[in-house]
Amino acid sequence: MSSNFRLAPAAVLLALLATVSVDAQGFKWWQNDRYRSELGLTTDQSRRLEEIFQSTAPTLRTQKKAFDAAETEFGRLVENGNDSAVMEQVLNVEAARAELNKTRALMLLRMRRALTTDQWVKLGAMHQTDERERKQSQHQLDERKQSPQRGSGK
Repeated sequence: MSSNFRLAPAAVLLALLATVSVDAQGFKWWQNDRYRSELGLTTDQSRRLEEIFQSTAPTLRTQKKAFDAAETEFGRLVENGNDSAVMEQVLNVEAARAELNKTRALMLLRMRRALTTDQWVKLGAMHQTDERERKQSQHQLDERKQSPQRGSGK
């Protein structure tokens, strides 16, 4: 078995961590018919994934509020021009971000353990496909919004 093959699950985890925002955690892919079917999730796996999510969600919400508050305070301090306070607040923002990301990473690790390696790899591929399609749709929407402006002579 090559080292690249062994690193693939870790790479998928990192990709999911990098691309899934905290706000997107509301998408319960383990309850989505398409995901359940394509991944071959059992009822027990879906139940376990939901338990993991529900046990982590309160902590994620609390940490997200703390992160948002730290960012809001950062913005206020930047507007006031207090450089030393801004630099101190950067540390607070980054600490809050780190805690939030750590909790998400641990949740995803626990979810990973509820899946087979094949299911995890398929999940990563499905996520990448969905993300690519979402970006393509957004790009097309942006182009349509700009098209009337180009032809209107404004």
